[in-house]
Amino acid sequence: QLQASGGGLVQAGGSLRLSCAASGRTFNNYHMGWFRQAPGKEREFAAAISRTGDSTFYADSVKGRFTISRDYAKNTVYLQMNSLKPEDTAVYYCAAGGPFGSTNSYYYPGRYGYWGQGTLVTVSS
Repeated sequence: QLQASGGGLVQAGGSLRLSCAASGRTFNNYHMGWFRQAPGKEREFAAAISRTGDSTFYADSVKGRFTISRDYAKNTVYLQMNSLKPEDTAVYYCAAGGPFGSTNSYYYPGRYGYWGQGTLVTVSS
């Protein structure tokens, strides 16, 4: 129901835009997040956006470089990634969840009930 796309191979300093398209149901009333998992590491939070779109949250490691947005008409969430670094290499997953009782919930993968299949981002040095 969530389909992530847009990953690929890019050189350090380059940009990619990931998309997460919903099908079968609308996720416009859900909070949306992007998580990533590097080889041998646990899944970690990257960015999230509230269901209304008026609040965004970022991991410190991506703040100022990544931008999350959503298009309600297209039922799609985006992650614009600029100034990519080799340490951004990971499989990126989009997720939908809610309601959240506090802003802390955005950061925890266990609070999201729907997940996409992931898209691989590889940043070469």
